Amino acid sequence: MDRLPKIALPAIAIIIFLVILTSKSAITIDSGEAGVLYKTFGGGVVTDEPALGEGFHLVAPWNKVYVYEVRQQEVFEKMQVLSSNGLEIKLDASAWFEPKREFLGKLHQEKGTEYIQRVLLPTIRSAARSVVGRYTPEQLYSSKRDAIQQEIFEETKKIVEGQYIQLNEVLVRDVTLPATIKEAIERKLKQEQESLEYEFRLVTAKKEAEKVTIEAQGKADANRILSASLTDKILQDKGIDATLELSKSPNSKVVIVGSGDSGLPLILGNN
Repeated sequence: MDRLPKIALPAIAIIIFLVILTSKSAITIDSGEAGVLYKTFGGGVVTDEPALGEGFHLVAPWNKVYVYEVRQQEVFEKMQVLSSNGLEIKLDASAWFEPKREFLGKLHQEKGTEYIQRVLLPTIRSAARSVVGRYTPEQLYSSKRDAIQQEIFEETKKIVEGQYIQLNEVLVRDVTLPATIKEAIERKLKQEQESLEYEFRLVTAKKEAEKVTIEAQGKADANRILSASLTDKILQDKGIDATLELSKSPNSKVVIVGSGDSGLPLILGNN
């Protein structure tokens, strides 16, 4: 094999050096991410400039870029907390959050890439213990879960906002009480439900009885008024009207024979 010319060797070395330099300097930031630039000879973490956005970037090979996910993320946490009367409660919660892009340099400088473990999770635990400690197990089991969730969110958000983290939501996914306490609460709730159902039946029966009484009273009053208004003359007129109507019936042949005690005609049919 022919030996390469001496002039080509430096060129090849330069090309190789440039390839290595470019590979060390080229940074690609994916979608949903941002980069924090660290200048080795220029003051360390860059905090007074926007974070590097998505796409291709060239940086000096002696500098570094720390990539952070800036999309909304979710973290889960299982905790053991105490209720207001000292009973141990197991709480499963999750948080939706994202780092504040405009403060990404500050976040990296003060908290580092482990900011979730260093800031967010400890704050959620502290807020959960504080909030749950205000409620009884019965309140935790039934009516106050939404209120607890909102209070944990507000207390956590108040702290982490100053730590360059944007908290979007806290979700209380499960509250587990000691088995004996849970059974006692369920029995109590069942008894209360049965008591309410019994009271409802009593009220319904009372209203039905009042309705029947009112209807009966109305009929009695109507009959009394009608009886008081009827006279012999009215009854005789009614009888005459009825007799005339019967005489017009096509289904019977009638014969009038004398009159009854009331003076009305007697009608005899073919039946």
